[in-house]
Amino acid sequence: MITISEKAKERLAKLKIEEGKPLNAFLRVGVAGGGCSGLSYKLDFDTEIKPGDQIFNDNDFQIVVDMKSFLYLAGTELNYSDGLNGKGFEFENPNATRTCACGESFAV
Repeated sequence: MITISEKAKERLAKLKIEEGKPLNAFLRVGVAGGGCSGLSYKLDFDTEIKPGDQIFNDNDFQIVVDMKSFLYLAGTELNYSDGLNGKGFEFENPNATRTCACGESFAV
């Protein structure tokens, strides 16, 4: 399962409105090759469920992950920080053996 914190949910709801996304848009979370640690996180709004997608509902928000990405993201929690040390989404990924300093990429 992939979970989402209350702060992340609030920020995503605002982004969805700011970007003019349809009401039925959900959060698509994924992994792509690249970044300084080897794999990087991807976040986007989407409206199309694809074959093999894993669908989660947490904190009244729908999260969809393709099966390949789910292998790297199982158990991850998406948070949002707006503190003095940085602003943005943060992934608490129990599968990551190392992460880069900015938190945008990881290795398993």
